[in-house]
Amino acid sequence: MSRHENLDIDTVPEYAENSVDTQTKAAFAARPAWAYRLETWLPRLVVAPTFLCSLIFVYGFILWTGWLSLTKSRLLPRNDWAGLVQYQKLFASERWWVACQNLLIFGGLFIAICLILGVLIAVLLDQRIRLEGTLRTIYLYPMALSFIVTGTAWKWMLTPGLGLEKLMRDWGWQTFTFDWLIDPDMAIYTIVIAGVWQSTGFVVALFLAGLRGIDDAIIKAARVDGAGPWRIYLRIVIPSLRPVFFSTFMILGHIAVKSFDLVMALTGGGPGYATDLPATYMYTYSFTRGQIGLGSASAMVMLGGVLAVVVPYLYSELGRKRHD
Repeated sequence: MSRHENLDIDTVPEYAENSVDTQTKAAFAARPAWAYRLETWLPRLVVAPTFLCSLIFVYGFILWTGWLSLTKSRLLPRNDWAGLVQYQKLFASERWWVACQNLLIFGGLFIAICLILGVLIAVLLDQRIRLEGTLRTIYLYPMALSFIVTGTAWKWMLTPGLGLEKLMRDWGWQTFTFDWLIDPDMAIYTIVIAGVWQSTGFVVALFLAGLRGIDDAIIKAARVDGAGPWRIYLRIVIPSLRPVFFSTFMILGHIAVKSFDLVMALTGGGPGYATDLPATYMYTYSFTRGQIGLGSASAMVMLGGVLAVVVPYLYSELGRKRHD
């Protein structure tokens, strides 16, 4: 008779599990001491290069940029302390305030239009319409492009004598003009158009995911109580999407603050400096005008703007996790 024949069938898995655990513990106990040290330090050694590079090339250069903003650096870095001289020059610059004003216009319209269109399109796609997958792909396709490609394409379409203006005149509207791209008062709105076209699909995807995550039982109960579609969306669906609204606002705000490539490809900051944003201002003074100190000061102010957007988002997310 085998030594396992007297075991009850129900006890076999437990016995096997205990046997495996015993063997595993014995194998671990038999390992040399260096194996324990290697197991402990190997993950740290693997992560260390990435952590060190991030520490140097992100946070280290942020600190260096902050230091340069407090010096009289021009074409080359200098280490002489100058206090807040560069910040005084920055805030006395008319071009800087034009860039900040453009950021408010671009950022406000960009965020508002993306949110409105994103919600409306997501609600329409949530009705289980035909070709939903095709339409979702069409709206998401611009997100696969870089802002350089988007800016170049829209520059072709909006340049007077080409694109939209030429198309309309070829169709018979000989007096049609669309010269926003060369109009100092209207050029900033061409950046809004291109930015909205690029980012709306991303917003649609976020809100569509949020809509699909709402409990259908709540909506069915509201319908039983006699609530119509508009009331359901205004009283139940939209309030349930509050976290999505907040997250989307933070992401779009972050994109608006650091916008650079779209402006450079579409308008180059012109005509003149009518479409300058803080990012293009920083690039111009740092790399083309030999004003490293002034460019560093503008970069630090931009960092403050990004932190003003990101920190409340992180604080709200961490606070919500603590409550959960």
